[in-house]
Amino acid sequence: MIEIGGQIAAQTAKKRADCLSMTGYAQARTERDGRVVRVSVKSVNHRFLDLKMRLPEALEMYEPRLRQIVRGRIHRGHLDVHVSIDAAKDQTVQVNRELAHAYLKAAEDLRLDSKAAAVLDMAGLLRLPGVIGGTAVAAPETEEAQEKLGAVLEECLQEALKKLDEMRRAEAKHLVEEMRSRLERISLHAEEVRNLMSALRPAFARRLEARLSELLRGAAIDPARLAQEAAVLAERSDISEELERLHSHVLQFEKLLDGAGEIGKRLDFLLQEMNREANTILSKTPGVEKEGLAVTGLALEIKSEIEKLREQVQNLE
Repeated sequence: MIEIGGQIAAQTAKKRADCLSMTGYAQARTERDGRVVRVSVKSVNHRFLDLKMRLPEALEMYEPRLRQIVRGRIHRGHLDVHVSIDAAKDQTVQVNRELAHAYLKAAEDLRLDSKAAAVLDMAGLLRLPGVIGGTAVAAPETEEAQEKLGAVLEECLQEALKKLDEMRRAEAKHLVEEMRSRLERISLHAEEVRNLMSALRPAFARRLEARLSELLRGAAIDPARLAQEAAVLAERSDISEELERLHSHVLQFEKLLDGAGEIGKRLDFLLQEMNREANTILSKTPGVEKEGLAVTGLALEIKSEIEKLREQVQNLE
C-alpha cells in the first residue's frame, strides 16, 4: 500500500533541506590600503554554469583566479559578477581634456562638411565615452602589491558569494516546503486511485457484458466466458505496478530534498519518470462508469502537480 502524509511529514520534521536555489543577489564592500573594492553577484536559473564577469581594465589580470573561486562555489545558473575599485578618499571627477577636445574637433569638422547648424553642447560632450570618470586606480606595479590586491579581491568576492548562498538557501527552503506539499498531494491522489481500483473489476464486467449483448443481439452469454474475458480486461488495465513505481519515485524525491548539493538535474529526471507513470495510468483507465472517470480525474491531478513540481525544480541547483 502507498504510505501517505504521515511518512512525508515525519521525514520533513526530522530533516530540512539544505539545497540551493539558482536565484539570488548579493554585494560586498571592502576598504583597504586607500582602495574601496565592491563586488556584486546576481544569479538566475540556467541549465549549466554561465558566468559573466566584468572588471575594470586595471583588474583584468585577476579574472582567472576570481573565476576559479566562483566555479568552486557555484555549479549551475547564469551569474553576473561585477567588480569595481575606487580610491577610498578625495573622490574627484576627472575630465579627459585631450579626448574631449578631439570629440569637439570631430564634431566641428562634421558640422562644416555637412553645413549643419547643430552644435555639440557641453552636457552631451560629458556623456561621451571616456570623457568623464571617477578617480582612476592604476594596477599595482610590484608583485607584492599585486598579490596584496588580489587577496583583497578574493576576500570581497568570497563575502559576496557567502551572502548569495544565504539568499539562495532561504529561497530553496521555501521552494522545498512547497514541493513537499505537492508530493503529499500526489501520494494522497495515488492512494485514492488504489482504493478505486478494487471497485473497477465489476465495472469492467458490466461494460464487457453490455458490449457482448450488443454484438450477440440477445443470444445467451456464458457466465464463465464472461468472467474470463472480464479478468483479462481487468489485468490489461491493472495499474498496481505503476502506482508502486510512482510511490517509489515520491520517496526518492523526498530523500533528495533531504540532502544537499546539486540535486536539480536528478529531481528533473525523477519527475520525467513520475510523469510517465501518470500517463500510463491514464492510458490504462478508460472512462468505465463513475469509478473510471474518478481515476482519470485523479491521474490528471497527479500530472498537474508533477508539472508544477517541474517548474519549481528548474530553479534548484
